[in-house]
Amino acid sequence: MGTPPRDSSAAEKLILRWDPKSGSGEVRGKMMIFSLDREEIDRYLDAVDELQKSLHATAISSDSPTLQIAVSRLEEEFRSILLSHTSSVLIEPDSVQSEFAPEDFELKDEIPEINLEKQFDHQGSNVSSSSSYRQSTRSIRELDLIPNDAVYDLRCIAERMIAAGYSRECIQVYASVRKPAVLASMKELEVEKLSIGDIQRMDWRNLETKIRRWIRAAKNCIRVLFASERRLCEHIFEGLGSSADDTCFMETIKGPAMQLFNFAEAISISKRSPEKLFKILDLHDTLSELMPDIETVFDQKSNESIRVQAAEILSRLAEAARGILSEFENAVLREPSKIPVPGGALHPLTRYVMNYIGLITEYKQTLVDVIVSRPWSEPRFSGGDPDMPEINLLEFEDHASSPLQLHLIWIIMLLQFNLEEKSQHYKDPSLSHLFMMNNVHYIVQKIKGMPELRTMIGDDYLKKLTGKFRSSATNYQRSTWVRVLHCLRDEGLHGSSGSFSGVSKTALRERFKSFNAMFDEVHRTQATWIIPDTQLREELRISMSERLIPAYRSFFGRFRSHIESGRHPENYIKYSEEDLSDALLDFFEGSPLSQHTRRRSQAGT
Repeated sequence: MGTPPRDSSAAEKLILRWDPKSGSGEVRGKMMIFSLDREEIDRYLDAVDELQKSLHATAISSDSPTLQIAVSRLEEEFRSILLSHTSSVLIEPDSVQSEFAPEDFELKDEIPEINLEKQFDHQGSNVSSSSSYRQSTRSIRELDLIPNDAVYDLRCIAERMIAAGYSRECIQVYASVRKPAVLASMKELEVEKLSIGDIQRMDWRNLETKIRRWIRAAKNCIRVLFASERRLCEHIFEGLGSSADDTCFMETIKGPAMQLFNFAEAISISKRSPEKLFKILDLHDTLSELMPDIETVFDQKSNESIRVQAAEILSRLAEAARGILSEFENAVLREPSKIPVPGGALHPLTRYVMNYIGLITEYKQTLVDVIVSRPWSEPRFSGGDPDMPEINLLEFEDHASSPLQLHLIWIIMLLQFNLEEKSQHYKDPSLSHLFMMNNVHYIVQKIKGMPELRTMIGDDYLKKLTGKFRSSATNYQRSTWVRVLHCLRDEGLHGSSGSFSGVSKTALRERFKSFNAMFDEVHRTQATWIIPDTQLREELRISMSERLIPAYRSFFGRFRSHIESGRHPENYIKYSEEDLSDALLDFFEGSPLSQHTRRRSQAGT
């Protein structure tokens, strides 16, 4: 055994002077060494170094009572420095963007230069000039959580505790202080501590607000809070023992990271319903955007569980989005309402579905990646269901740029099928056709009004929809006006000679009465029907006028004299051309004729 250095006893005396349990440490033991001047701090550190050298040279066990006293003191000092410089991180709400300009933030990788002469010869450890962890994405913004001089002191203490075999204790002290600070910062960012059960029982409207908050908080947590904590761990512990910095980082961050990700995980496995799709896509986009940062901040083997958890949540969010779209398609097909919409107006389902589809196009890029299968490949739509419509999408498949495009066409087809079913609940066939005309016209106009949707739907299917709308309009006019115009035919009014002199006044009077009665009924009834679109309403009135007025003018011109030459012509000739034209203006206003008459009288005064 070697001879202990001559000044080892002096080192022990200095250490004991700072021990509150010894008589000599009665006063100094109550003070914090690292609150004093640098000379006093370095004198104590030198004493610890000298004691370590002495024990190493003499092969004396590191269980030396004096060394244990020194380590216990260093542990107190370590905790005190951390506590005095630890508080929640104030992060500005918009401080984290998807990118940062290089000049906005400078990465300060180095801690203050350490005097290597004061380190242990056998240890050979120092802060590397190039850290293993680097800011590899421009979105990461690292903050100085603790002042550089305090970081230097913490590293000095950590190096001596680890060299003495107390790395576990040192890391535990660090985590016991820094973990609450991280959680406090997360609380400032409105990250709540909620169980998966708590989240799944929460009202969706409340959750929507929490999702918006989580998205902002997640970016700040990953890119600022966790990244800064990682750097602080490296500045204090890097190179001091086996992966001390990684162990320290995981001890501090694992709990907070799990708390952060548990929220997104709970949403990903919650009950699926159509209104959740877009917030789930927001979560998916956010997590997808953060994955490179997560890979950077948690790049070590010890951090693998966090990387895996994030990747699994991202996958489950994508699966949830696929499932919700499928649920939405099923809901569109099976929406059960059977009460006819008054006046043949827009069905709420039509407006809801088209607005929903419009939102889908805003998430086009995400959904193109997420939706990977064609709609008819899904079990619920693969046959065997007697309620399923026979819809053929194969004609659009060759022109579809993605499965998402086929899903959009599929949804509109399902909507159209359901609307056809609902149109059958109208007792009047004309109103049934008007209902389909209104709803398909709305679908066509919504597609035309959204360029992205129009591109995705494609011109071929848009032409089919336009044809359906026009067909419904034609069917409406045919079912409404064929009977009315039938009254204005010549057949059945003439004698056997076929000449006007042989006109039967009785038959003619009945024909005028029939026309008046039929038109009155159509006028009275269809004034209460509705065409919400102003342009469509005017176009249909013009089309009706072009059919009705010429036919009435011709009939009235040919047979008017026969009625006027008889008794009480006013009983048979009720309308002039102008009267009919005015009456057509009442159609599709959605209110009884009495209200139209009142409005006209008010307009004339």
